[in-house]
Amino acid sequence: QVQLVESGGGLVQTGGSLRLSCATSGSGFSINRMAWYRQVSGKERELVAGVTSGGNTNYADSVKGRFTISRDNAKNTVYLQMNSLKLEDTAVYYCNVVVYYQYAYRELWGQGTLVTVSS
Repeated sequence: QVQLVESGGGLVQTGGSLRLSCATSGSGFSINRMAWYRQVSGKERELVAGVTSGGNTNYADSVKGRFTISRDNAKNTVYLQMNSLKLEDTAVYYCNVVVYYQYAYRELWGQGTLVTVSS
């Protein structure tokens, strides 16, 4: 069974930084795309950043220049470095990983980690 384990959320003041991590555990899989989404209560989940297996990245306009997504293929882990955090970055952040497992592509979601930015 393939699972995702997130870590790194917490409380930070405006202008501060946090780094989120999401590790993929299990065996017999390969990883395709990795991404981070976020969701505020009452709103739809939105894409924050994504990175392909080839290392190409894309970002939501609201986080460009402040957030950086990266992946460590040896550790099957994706990171989200968040700098210059703003109040509006407060949300539950979810990692999203597409794996090839048991002869099919499967989309996995992490359990979510809360990021709270305070003034």
